[in-house]
Amino acid sequence: MTSTLVPIFICVVLPVSVVLISALKNMHNENKRSEVLLKAIEANNSIDADKLAQALAKPRLTPRELLNLRLLRGCLFGFAGICLIIAGLIGLANNVPFEADQVSVPIIFGAPSLAVGLSYIVVYFVTRKQVDDKKED
Repeated sequence: MTSTLVPIFICVVLPVSVVLISALKNMHNENKRSEVLLKAIEANNSIDADKLAQALAKPRLTPRELLNLRLLRGCLFGFAGICLIIAGLIGLANNVPFEADQVSVPIIFGAPSLAVGLSYIVVYFVTRKQVDDKKED
């Protein structure tokens, strides 16, 4: 019984709880912003509500920051994918059958990670020229 509960907890309950906590945090932040705006409007102390709403809004990333974030994610995913694939290939080189977990699992997770990393890097190089062109204008 316990051998099935642990994977169920790790694969179902843990991801759902992480998403739930994240959603509740975002809802709490939005509620706090709206409470501050309502208090400012109710106080009516000649406060410009539009400027206050802009000041309390989430800061947006600049195109350059977004571009750098894509490069960082591409490098991280790509490096993790390469490391996992190398770990699987080392297992194969040590005459471990491919069906064994120490070979198949790193390769199964490494290939998509490498693909995601490469896609982020491709998007970085494609959009880099557009961001540089906008900067010059």
